[in-house]
Amino acid sequence: MIKINFLGVGSVECPSPCSIIDAIIAYDKELLGTAVAAIIDGKVTDLRTTLTEDTDIEIVTPEHKEALKVLRHTTAHIMAEAVKHLFPEAKFTIGPATDNGFFYDFDFRPFTMDDLAALEKEMKSIIKKNPRIVREEVSREKAIEIFKAKDEPYKLELIDAIPEGDLITIYTQDDFTDLCAGPHLLNTRLIKGFKLLSSSTAYWRADKNNANLARIHGTAFFTKEDMEGYLQYLEDIKNRDHNKIGREMELFTTVDVIGQGLPLLMPKGAKIVQILQRWIEDLEDNEWGYTRTKTPLFAKSDLYKISGHWDHYRDGMFVMGDPDKDKEVFALRPMTCPFQYYVFKASQKSYRDLPCRYSETSTLFRNEDSGEMHGLTRVRQFTISEGHLIVRPDQMVEEFKNCLALAKYVLTTLGLQDDVTYHLSKWDPNNKTKYIGEPEVWEQTEQHIRDVLTELNIPFTEDVGEAAFYGPKVDINTKNVYGKEDTMITIQWDALLAYQYDMYYIDQNGNKVRPYIIHRTSIGCYERTLAWLIEKYSGKLPTWLCPEQVRILPISEKTADYASEVAAELKKAGIRCSVDQRAEKIGYKIRDARNERIPYMIVVGQQEAENKMVAVRSRFVGDEGVKTLGEFISQILLEVNTKEIRKEVPQKEQ
Repeated sequence: MIKINFLGVGSVECPSPCSIIDAIIAYDKELLGTAVAAIIDGKVTDLRTTLTEDTDIEIVTPEHKEALKVLRHTTAHIMAEAVKHLFPEAKFTIGPATDNGFFYDFDFRPFTMDDLAALEKEMKSIIKKNPRIVREEVSREKAIEIFKAKDEPYKLELIDAIPEGDLITIYTQDDFTDLCAGPHLLNTRLIKGFKLLSSSTAYWRADKNNANLARIHGTAFFTKEDMEGYLQYLEDIKNRDHNKIGREMELFTTVDVIGQGLPLLMPKGAKIVQILQRWIEDLEDNEWGYTRTKTPLFAKSDLYKISGHWDHYRDGMFVMGDPDKDKEVFALRPMTCPFQYYVFKASQKSYRDLPCRYSETSTLFRNEDSGEMHGLTRVRQFTISEGHLIVRPDQMVEEFKNCLALAKYVLTTLGLQDDVTYHLSKWDPNNKTKYIGEPEVWEQTEQHIRDVLTELNIPFTEDVGEAAFYGPKVDINTKNVYGKEDTMITIQWDALLAYQYDMYYIDQNGNKVRPYIIHRTSIGCYERTLAWLIEKYSGKLPTWLCPEQVRILPISEKTADYASEVAAELKKAGIRCSVDQRAEKIGYKIRDARNERIPYMIVVGQQEAENKMVAVRSRFVGDEGVKTLGEFISQILLEVNTKEIRKEVPQKEQ
């Protein structure tokens, strides 16, 4: 007999061997009705698992944080069975649960929305039958036999990748069998709400050299209410997607004949980026001690070969010429660092000249995979607030801290400081071909960054394999409305490239010494920053960033001249404004300005014109009352100059 201890519930003795299901039935048969899986030694385990010794078990019920993954994984298999029924020619790959749902990839044509509707109907039919889901442990030979008979080449490839001696399991419901580690539900009874959300494409094993697969995304819940709540949440975040809002607000657009990942910033979007760029350039140059450079957009391949970028990043570069035939081959720059090194090398530097802080508003080019393109967050041409600090080793820590301080100041000013996470991106010692330098250098530089972040009380995680090939870095990341994480700002510690480029300074003893280099951004990529600002504020940007800060609304033609006078005074004060001269009712004009997310509206009627006053409405408090024009100008200039982020009042209160 063995003792099974159900943590927080009770215990029971069972003959060995027994399954977790047998143990639950022996203890309390009703408990099996809500059991989804079990946790043994911290690992989520299938209820069908056989036990041979005394075991502590935590039962996973629908309320448990791990329960949805099991439900969704099972729902992915139900969807795969539906695909087998409706599209038998499709080949099956993998179908895991994700944080928000599940997906399954098929070697098949792209699925249409009509396909998804038909699949949902078939899934409901399968779930209604409540088939028993059977788990079976099989030998490698048996697994190969099964999936050869089913003509499933991807499953055979997966079997081949399973290490010798590892357990191989298959799951079967109805006429559908899948290679899977599980765990899964015992049947489909607990699947009360599911939805197929979309279809897309994905490369097999995330490798662009492999087959392009059709992916179906879905989600599932234990209750219909939870599912409906999630679908409403998806609708809400869709309405915050910068792709949707940015186009509605005419901030940017894309055109097929120009190319994927090459967005056009329209006048309003270009104005926002101009405001950000001028702010950052003045901030870096006037307050943080940077010297501005302007360097070429492309260079010979020789430049990138010196650093190692040619070997490590050539596939991601736009190359002009044939390396095997042409005497000179050029490439659009994916980064600015080598160019600025030659600015440093143009004259001899002494220890007194350091640190040299070079900054540049750099347009860069990276040949991203087509599947990675998304609005403004992942593009092939982008502009970045790039900087390189060439410093003495004894200055490195303090300068690194200052780069972090500048980044935090920028994030705070933009209102994004609470939305980011900090990551120490390290090398992978098991993949040394990806990096240059000795292990000792990597360990030392990573420890320096670790010490700095700890000293500054900045919470951080450590990510192995995410370092640049020449040094570790701090990545400051945030997530878009869909939960995908990207990097906003990077600060890299480089103790190696000065050797590659023969950079040195003369110390106090007249000796040549290699400097250290900090690669950093202060705001990162302007296009990506614009995307995050749009999503953060649902398009209602802080007043200082708005391309149009005030719209003047004359009630009738009689006050049109006064409206123009008000506009002239506002423009003289540097306030961006326009006059709505349309022959529309004032309510219509107000709604229009609201929909365009204009921070302030000035309504001018006969009384305001006679008294030289303005009636002010805003997104922040609705009706702000009647003021002198001077009072309003002082108010808005204070808000703009301090870059205040005023709290929005809910629309219904206006």
